[in-house]
Amino acid sequence: MVRVPASSANLGPGYDSFAAALSFYLELEVEETGTDGVSVECDSPGVPCDRSNLCVRAFEWLHPADGLTFRIKSEIPVSSGLGSSAAAIVAGLTAADHMYELDAPLFDLAAEIEGHPDNVGAALYGGFVICSDDGPPVRFEPMAGLEGVLAIPPEPVATVDARAALPAEVPLADAVHNTAHAALLVLGLARGDLDMVSRGLSDRIHQPRRETLYPRSMELVRQARELGAVGASISGAGPTVLFWCDWQQTGALFERLRAEARECDVRRARFVPGGADVRAL
Repeated sequence: MVRVPASSANLGPGYDSFAAALSFYLELEVEETGTDGVSVECDSPGVPCDRSNLCVRAFEWLHPADGLTFRIKSEIPVSSGLGSSAAAIVAGLTAADHMYELDAPLFDLAAEIEGHPDNVGAALYGGFVICSDDGPPVRFEPMAGLEGVLAIPPEPVATVDARAALPAEVPLADAVHNTAHAALLVLGLARGDLDMVSRGLSDRIHQPRRETLYPRSMELVRQARELGAVGASISGAGPTVLFWCDWQQTGALFERLRAEARECDVRRARFVPGGADVRAL
């Protein structure tokens, strides 16, 4: 079985470059059953149970899937900005690589299939990752005592729509703002400085330009400190909001969010150090 974590990408200012692994998982079991074609069993509504399934498609980048049965269990909601597609891709690739001892370049393949590196980096390696276009991701451990709470709105947002909302170019002042705040965020996480983490979550590139896709989510981001969080960020393409908090405040924040955002699925989330893990295949 392959177990892969959910992930939250961008983390405020780090568009398409920052991500963190979260404590919700996709589990994939692949068994040689000798069936005609491919058999897929999945417990997630709306996920295809045929060869078009993303786990199977990723698997077949490395090896044909004929005669195999894929059993998929996932805690990761789809189209919510929590890396469901990245987890599926990493799971499929990891399963094929392990079963056939291929020693394949999993990160490079996963990033090519996904189209961007941040979620797949966190799903594969765990912890926090910083991705660039000139080498593999740089990974570092989650900050001690830092936890999260998710507010997942009921209406999904398609990644293609979220990407279409962004211009090809942004004003220099916005780019400078995000460069500075991305540096503050990483330094705050490295030092264990929650005040610096709070400052570092500010974004002026992607979240404001996508606000029409998830206005309620952006309202919650702006309310984060009032609700007792260190700050908040839109998770990936949205609409999920990731609230960052000190572990001692997690319970109180969770209860306040359940009262304030009744329309949302509110969940506690840990930043986890582990990425894709092969238990047995």
